[in-house]
Amino acid sequence: MMSDVKLHPSVMCADLVNLERDIKRLEKIGVDALHIDVIDGKFSPSMPIGIETIARMREITNLDFDIHLMTCNNEFFIGEMLKIGVQSITFPYETSLHVERNINIIKSHGVKASISLNPATSISNLEFIYDHVDMITLMLINPGFAGDKNEGQVPYAIEKINKMKATLKSCEKPPIIQVDGRVSLEKIPSLVSAGAESLVLGSTSLFRKGYSIEENKDEVDRAISKGKEND
Repeated sequence: MMSDVKLHPSVMCADLVNLERDIKRLEKIGVDALHIDVIDGKFSPSMPIGIETIARMREITNLDFDIHLMTCNNEFFIGEMLKIGVQSITFPYETSLHVERNINIIKSHGVKASISLNPATSISNLEFIYDHVDMITLMLINPGFAGDKNEGQVPYAIEKINKMKATLKSCEKPPIIQVDGRVSLEKIPSLVSAGAESLVLGSTSLFRKGYSIEENKDEVDRAISKGKEND
């Protein structure tokens, strides 16, 4: 199924012991990019994938790397990712003192620049940079707490996506809206209908336990189709 909704599987939800095997399977089913969380243990309490692992991943696949920084020293990690050779870097608004500088560093290397917002951060904070970024990632759970099964998607997720979509209509070249956090098969239709254009797929969708990646991909496609019907 062809869709204009981008599929970005979260690598941290793959089998990290058999990472190369899972990446090859993702290549075969057809995804748009690998979503790779870079977490420093300070911004968020986990550190699933290190810089050297990402560098080794770059050697075994030609898939685009959609890097999502969950870090405090953003300029350092931006530099490290640019050395590896990635296609997109998202950095958090909340720990960025010089947002425009980060955007300029990333874009000067021909890489797409994106920014993420924590669930409770208002979209109004990005008023002056909508036209400067390629994508905005709306976190629908607190970043880095996906392992906590009690951490559900925030109740205002759809409202925030709707507001972002309406706000971006005035942009000459609006950035893509990406959603990240409990993007489940049950939630995908409403997220897509609200305006989500890129889905970060994890343990509640593409990596559901008890099903193969191929089986889950079929279910994701069906959920997207349902959302487009209600668009």
